[in-house]
Amino acid sequence: MSVNDALEADAAAPRRTRGRPRKSADERDDGNRRQELLRVAARLFRTQGFDATSTRDIAAAAGMRSGSPFYHFESKEALLAAVMVEGMERALQRQADAMAQAAAGAQQQSRSLSARDCIRVLVRNHFDVLVGPESDFIPVMLYEWRSLSPSERSAVKALKDRYETVWVPVLDALNASGELSGDVRLARLLIFGALNWTAQWYQPNERASLDALTDAALQLFLKDKA
Repeated sequence: MSVNDALEADAAAPRRTRGRPRKSADERDDGNRRQELLRVAARLFRTQGFDATSTRDIAAAAGMRSGSPFYHFESKEALLAAVMVEGMERALQRQADAMAQAAAGAQQQSRSLSARDCIRVLVRNHFDVLVGPESDFIPVMLYEWRSLSPSERSAVKALKDRYETVWVPVLDALNASGELSGDVRLARLLIFGALNWTAQWYQPNERASLDALTDAALQLFLKDKA
């Protein structure tokens, strides 16, 4: 699988289907309330932890009655799984958009993206997913994974695998060019481990910009071509 294959795979991420019937006002309102519950639950699960957060806490933070979350989710555990699925689906879409935008920019310059270009886009976007705006979802997935049932874990893992699949041909190409040393699979695991830990310590506007973090990460992971 080549870097171009990765771009094509990312471009194949689901898009909204045109021509769907318009939703009624009540249906749109239900969708908005569900999204608000997911957003609030993600924030509380991240800041307080899953076990320490009650559905009453979530409903109050969302401006709803205490029983309202159960209209949308059968249990707190189901809400947690939905937060993780929502986070991974957002991450997949953002990654696809970032790669497509980078490819379009390179095309305007009459060139193709190199593997080094691609890893920069992927790392910078991953920082956005982890610590950028509306970034509570993925940290919840990282630190509350064991609270899922086996079937829920399997569904989230399938999305996570799709997300990481895009990185594989890029890392393979960097390894082939001598810019990434060692076993590619281990390198991928170590890279994600290092990047994901950022969610524990990064504070916006305090230590470094996300662009500066990206530069520092690439300096650690990559070397000049052999």
